[in-house]
Amino acid sequence: MLQSPVHQKGSRLFLILGGFFIANALIAEFMGVKLFTLEGSLGLNPMDLKIFGNSFSFNLTAGVLLWPVVFIMTDIINEYFGKKGVKFLSYLTVCLLAYAFLMLFIGMKLTPANFWVVSKKSVGVPNMDLAYQQIFGQGLGIIIGSLTAFMIGQIVDVVIFHQIKKVTGEKMMWLRSTGSTIVSQLVDSFVVLFIAFYIYPRWANYPPESQWSFGFVMTICVGNYIYKFIVAVVLTPLLYLVHNAVEKYLGSALATEMKLQAIGDE
Repeated sequence: MLQSPVHQKGSRLFLILGGFFIANALIAEFMGVKLFTLEGSLGLNPMDLKIFGNSFSFNLTAGVLLWPVVFIMTDIINEYFGKKGVKFLSYLTVCLLAYAFLMLFIGMKLTPANFWVVSKKSVGVPNMDLAYQQIFGQGLGIIIGSLTAFMIGQIVDVVIFHQIKKVTGEKMMWLRSTGSTIVSQLVDSFVVLFIAFYIYPRWANYPPESQWSFGFVMTICVGNYIYKFIVAVVLTPLLYLVHNAVEKYLGSALATEMKLQAIGDE
């Protein structure tokens, strides 16, 4: 009798990691429309530096809170399921992000109920539909940028991860994980923000006052990448914690078999 995939440790692990991977990617898209100040959130004074002629501060998209976790999941999946496992989840995630993009677009085009449009005047929102359009309309640009950046970033992450692993073998997991994440997030940060906040607003004919200059977008990109770089290094212990939990769950024999299979699937 065939055993149900749900009762197989390897399959169950793939479902757990894949579910967390996809959920974080989707949530990051919806959160990403908000820009926040890291210094202000920590109760610190903003930095007073100049980059590309603009005042530099850690003004980040809220999605950065989740993307480092996505890349950690990528490295764990890479470790036990190889390139094929990461590519499968990456393609699936892109399809689901595109589906989310389509549903948001349809939702924005629906005719709003009259009572709903004015339902929040008492709390300072005179037009709920306009607020809905503004928030999720921004999200469309971020999703388009993310679809492009996500696939490029994932491919770069997978390639660098396995190139380092070929040299180091099973040793120095921190090097292949942090190294691949730092490079892939460099690509991801600049591609997604440039498309979402520079190309898309011009393509969508946003009013000039709503279009950011090239220098300002690049300043935001630098701030986002510095944050991701620092977080990638800081989260290294978490990577080992997750790795050890997976090893304990699978058992030494199965974990070794899966890692060898992952290398063989390259």
